[in-house]
Amino acid sequence: MHGLRRRRRGLLVLTSLATAVLVASTAPTAAAKPRPADPLKWQVEAIHHTGAVGVHAEVASPDARDSAYAGTAAMNTGRPMPRDGRFRIGSATKTLTATVVLQLVGEGRMSLEDTVEQWLPGVVRGNGNDGSQITVRQLLQHTSGIPDVKPEIPALNSANGYRAERYRTYTAEELVERAMRNRPDFPPGRGWSYSNTNYTIAAMIIHKVTGRSWATEVHDRIIRPLSLTDTTTPDTFPFILGPNARGYAAFGTDRSIDVTTLNPSMAVGSGSIISTAHDLNRFYAALLGGRLLAPAQLDEMTTTMPAPELGVRYGLGLAEIPLPCGGSYFGHRGELLGYVTWGGATRDGTRTAVVYVTSDGGQDTQQAMTTLMGRELCRTRS
Repeated sequence: MHGLRRRRRGLLVLTSLATAVLVASTAPTAAAKPRPADPLKWQVEAIHHTGAVGVHAEVASPDARDSAYAGTAAMNTGRPMPRDGRFRIGSATKTLTATVVLQLVGEGRMSLEDTVEQWLPGVVRGNGNDGSQITVRQLLQHTSGIPDVKPEIPALNSANGYRAERYRTYTAEELVERAMRNRPDFPPGRGWSYSNTNYTIAAMIIHKVTGRSWATEVHDRIIRPLSLTDTTTPDTFPFILGPNARGYAAFGTDRSIDVTTLNPSMAVGSGSIISTAHDLNRFYAALLGGRLLAPAQLDEMTTTMPAPELGVRYGLGLAEIPLPCGGSYFGHRGELLGYVTWGGATRDGTRTAVVYVTSDGGQDTQQAMTTLMGRELCRTRS
């Protein structure tokens, strides 16, 4: 996602998301038609018909796990979507980063009210950016005003840029330096704007607090304890190992290209993780079920504020999305070249859902994905 002021495509994606959430929230008014025998399969097919190359959704509860697939694993082939295929989860990575930060807070090793300058002296500085005025809480909440680095990464913004830089390695410091070329979106704490830079800085703080890399901390604190065997933090490795579907991006044109191969260092802390729908469901169940955070830190994470760009509410690395049956669920949207995902869980973590597509997510696709999330998290299985 992108800041609204500078990026027209970002405005389209965010407007689409807000519209999709609204439609999903009002879906029951059109629910009089007979339901098919397998509503999950029907909804996945509906997403495919919006233009997505491949689709996979999984819904899980303590006593059931249902999956459905549609489309193909590669464009212009008949190869089916892989069972439990791996994909780039994009910004859903932010929830894992926030979880590690909050674990460190719970251990007394840092505070949400610490400033960026305390941990990373001189890193956030220039063009009006001032790390001494920005707290860790504001990073996780997207209220820091720090500009998004995404427009400064050629591989993420055009087909030519992708071809030229898909193997390029970025350091976290370089990403922040690029973001600092721009002025803040607003003074710290005075607005809300989605910025990937916030979570790259959070990853740097994790490293500074622990003396170990962000990837190592995510692995040792989340991936290994939960036995998420198909989840990786690939650092600079550009390939997706194991079963996977190809990912495609059009970069705002009418022609999609294969963008599966990508050095994910450009999204450290903010979007680089590879996982599966099954592993993500298990993560959301553990997180909302209280297995990863103490109650005080989970309350911090799920205390939300309006996020006007998204049309939902946002806490610390988690969005709060209204359900069509009343109440809300907690989750995150993710997008990194070629893959778009939605995942989340009910407040108690007893019901989870993840859906992903292997191509750009236009408005119709976004609407169909969020509708699936709402319906499946409301539906009670016998």
